[in-house]
Amino acid sequence: MSAAHRDAASGESILRQPMAVWATAFAAVVAFMGIGLVDPILPSIAKGLDASPSQVSLLFTSYFLITAVAMLVTGFVSSRIGGRRTLLLGLALVVVFAALSGTSDSVGELVGFRAGWGLGNALFVSTSLAVIVGAASGGSAAAILLYESALGLGMSCGPLLGAVLGDASWRYPFYGTAALMAVGFVAITVLLKEQPKPAAKVGLLDPVKALGHKGLAATAGSAFFYNYGFFTVLAFTPFVLDMSPYKSGAVFFCWGVLLALCSVLVAPRLQARFGSVNVAAASLVLFAADLGVIAYGSKPVIVTCVIVSGAFIGINNTVFTEMALEVSDAPRPVASAGYNFVRWFAAAAAPYLAPKLEEHFDVHVPFLVATAACVVAAGVLVGTRRVLTPAENDEHVGVTSIPTPAAARP
Repeated sequence: MSAAHRDAASGESILRQPMAVWATAFAAVVAFMGIGLVDPILPSIAKGLDASPSQVSLLFTSYFLITAVAMLVTGFVSSRIGGRRTLLLGLALVVVFAALSGTSDSVGELVGFRAGWGLGNALFVSTSLAVIVGAASGGSAAAILLYESALGLGMSCGPLLGAVLGDASWRYPFYGTAALMAVGFVAITVLLKEQPKPAAKVGLLDPVKALGHKGLAATAGSAFFYNYGFFTVLAFTPFVLDMSPYKSGAVFFCWGVLLALCSVLVAPRLQARFGSVNVAAASLVLFAADLGVIAYGSKPVIVTCVIVSGAFIGINNTVFTEMALEVSDAPRPVASAGYNFVRWFAAAAAPYLAPKLEEHFDVHVPFLVATAACVVAAGVLVGTRRVLTPAENDEHVGVTSIPTPAAARP
């Protein structure tokens, strides 16, 4: 068990925190809500803007493509202007581009605004945990659990908010997110003091150089294939389910609750008993089987399997994040940035490729490809176990600048 989880198990309360920590955690909830916000309204957006599923799925692709590239920038920026200013810059960009998203008259405009939103979200999310840990009382373990709880709450509430507001108009969820982020901006401005800048400035290519470590490269490579499966579920199944915003939002709310519970409560216990690599590999195989059932299941079966997938995704998000941070000797923010730089590219690819595969073949193929991707991810972990042994031994404390999924953890 990692030191963070040992400390948490000793009884540290995540509730005894300064208001600055709560303000940052609130903004983190809203930031993670933005990932799944568009899920229940994807069909409504397609109908409202007269667009195909593959065009609308670019909302995810542009968002995560910019997020991936921004991983090379966030450490560079925050190590020069400080954590507080980086958070506020990210929040300001989200407020502006989320509001602009609601004014879009075409898919092209909406995709472009989502890209700007992704940049702001990357700046905020990649810095927020470091800020929470720096401002928290009672040790880093409580702060990490608070952050993971905010992540899970955001991932579960995003689809619900999208459904409630999107039932009236697909534009309203974007305006709602902008308003909530504006509240977070004001709260952080008032309550959060500037955090100390890192002793050493981070270079733009430092995250890429960190990937020269075989263990980190293997973890990131496995996470790339895993995230392809993850975001096939998140971005493509709303079209397959073809439900009303309320029903789709309810499905992904249940999915998000299970993700949060397994991420915070189940994954640490499994890691302590079986080891990180074993847990991740087994969870990936089960996730692959779940995707295989989705490929040929009836609508009720698909709904059930989508919800169940939240358990595997929650476990994998926690385990992959800790492995990425524990396996190399790179500074944790740098290792996290390099890891997320690789895996977010899969989050950008899956939403675009899945509907294209359906158009060229049939509705089963996108899920079968995702199934194969998860099997490959498990194979990479098992095949590179030797270079992942530091993660198994828990030699370091697991702290990250962006957990996911991210990242959504995502």
